[in-house]
Amino acid sequence: MDTGAAMGVISGYPDPARVALGLATATILGALASEILGGLVPCELCLTQRLPYYFGIPILLASLLAPAKGVRVGLRLCALAFFLWGTYLGVYHAGVEWKLWSGPTACTGTGSDVSFDAMADLNNARVVPCDQVQFRFLGLSLAGWNAGLSLLISVLVGFSLGLRKAGAEPTRQTQP
Repeated sequence: MDTGAAMGVISGYPDPARVALGLATATILGALASEILGGLVPCELCLTQRLPYYFGIPILLASLLAPAKGVRVGLRLCALAFFLWGTYLGVYHAGVEWKLWSGPTACTGTGSDVSFDAMADLNNARVVPCDQVQFRFLGLSLAGWNAGLSLLISVLVGFSLGLRKAGAEPTRQTQP
């Protein structure tokens, strides 16, 4: 058996869906580690940006395990939609941080109806503003990085849908 074919290698390159799955998994694990190990408290938009990973990763994994081509394609299209949604969420959140547009009132607004009963619970609540950057790496906030990574994952999933022309056989690596 050709080990290149078994590993999903076509034309000397790894299967983009496998690379996308690894990148998506590393991204969400990095987000969770920044919270658990790094002490960063995610805002409402940060938590929302995780949803495409929670849905997209299992769907992408299922597409790699599915035996029928039609099922694989359908699952990858679904995963692609989730990661494109993730790209939108990352761009939206980064725009809120850069004050290009307003964010949700739950984490950027001041609120108009405040009662004394609601103020009594303020000591117990930790509201993280969505328009304040907690951490930057190489000049980008985590929302900006998420936008770029989600776009890259989307591109990889898209490439996995069109690796070869219709009817063409993939070029496989051979053992020397």
